Amino acid sequence: MATRKTTPAAPAAAAWQPFPHPAKPYAYTAAALKKNWPRLHRGDREAFPKADAVLEAWRLYHAGDFRAAYDMGLAAGPDGWNAANKAAMIQANYLETDEAAKLARFQEIAARCSELQRAQPGNANAWYIEAYALGRYSQGISVVKALAQGLGGRIKAALETALKLDEQHADSHCALGAYHAEVIDKVGGMVGKLTYGASKDAAERHFKRALELAPDSAIYAVEYANALVMMHGKSRMAAAVKLYEQAAAAEPMDAMEKLDVEMARAELED
Repeated sequence: MATRKTTPAAPAAAAWQPFPHPAKPYAYTAAALKKNWPRLHRGDREAFPKADAVLEAWRLYHAGDFRAAYDMGLAAGPDGWNAANKAAMIQANYLETDEAAKLARFQEIAARCSELQRAQPGNANAWYIEAYALGRYSQGISVVKALAQGLGGRIKAALETALKLDEQHADSHCALGAYHAEVIDKVGGMVGKLTYGASKDAAERHFKRALELAPDSAIYAVEYANALVMMHGKSRMAAAVKLYEQAAAAEPMDAMEKLDVEMARAELED
């Protein structure tokens, strides 16, 4: 009898580090979540859930209860995997202090995204989240090492697929801008362009498009600021500081956005 391929589960580990801010401002009722859905998901363009369990997973995610959102999303099946994956990736990126656990989680997310892509090839977030997870994993092991392992090509291809499925997927524009900037920063402009198809112009084009789609996004401003410093150094520091200030002044609508804003404020304090 054929057996169904299963996605690797998260490794047994210590409890996830919790969201460190008051969750009450982001604890939406189901009705409030539906009303605010277009604003909350303007970046990833996730469709409003049809199943109550998937909606609950997203409600928990927005409130910063990432572990519960992850568990609920997994239990809901493939339609809930984007919620589970996003909860895991945000918690790992911002809150996890165990580096080994963080890397393992990003690998787990990427594996589940690959399975979701096979089941739902038109699901843009299955491609975007895979790229995000592989990108953070690459940063964790060193971008140069990741490029040597071929992860750069996978990341770029996944983001380009997401944008082919939905050109207005702002999160993918931001992530692709970051990809171009990271490659140029690590291997230089000439090698980056010839070997990995990376360029400064493409980086800035994608960041500008992301901010056209979501002008007050804190994370897009932060990532753009980081990219300007990586690609241009002190010559673009003033522009980067303005972007950090823009991000720090943003009004967060959920737990993830709160973490983004606090990160921008920390950058300005350094």
